[in-house]
Amino acid sequence: MSRNLLPFHSDDISALARALKGQLAKCEPQPSHLEILNMLVRASGYRNFQHYRAHILAPGEQPVTVPEPVAVDPGRVKRLLRLFDPEGKLTRWPSKHSQQELCLWVIWSRLPAGQVFAEKEINLFLNENHLFGDHPLLRRWLCDYGMMSRTRDGRQYRRVEKAPPAEALELIRRIAHP
Repeated sequence: MSRNLLPFHSDDISALARALKGQLAKCEPQPSHLEILNMLVRASGYRNFQHYRAHILAPGEQPVTVPEPVAVDPGRVKRLLRLFDPEGKLTRWPSKHSQQELCLWVIWSRLPAGQVFAEKEINLFLNENHLFGDHPLLRRWLCDYGMMSRTRDGRQYRRVEKAPPAEALELIRRIAHP
């Protein structure tokens, strides 16, 4: 489930605390999440959370949505680390597609953003980042997974900017800082 980000500000934190204390004192069971939201905004002068939300957002504007963090499987990351040598080079091509994609994110992370590569340059770069001697395979899969784009004639390559999944980020971090 995702969360909506709405800014909250109080001119007087002391008055806010007093108002919250008074409202919490009236609650017999522990208040729910929505009740606490309503208390916060009432302490700032709004009728309820919906009134606050309508006041903060311009008509037709949608709040910024932040996805919930995804749990990383440390065992899977540990298994993937075995596919890299101490210098962070990919030693062999994994047989599982899910492992292939995560390993490609490591190589993707080393590509300079915004730089255009000629085919020879990208081949040299890929050869510097793996040990099994198949740079065309890496180049093709980087493009197929949408991590890199190429011109129709295959002469120019560029890294595609997008957010790696949580497990890829952890793998990148662990390889960069063992």
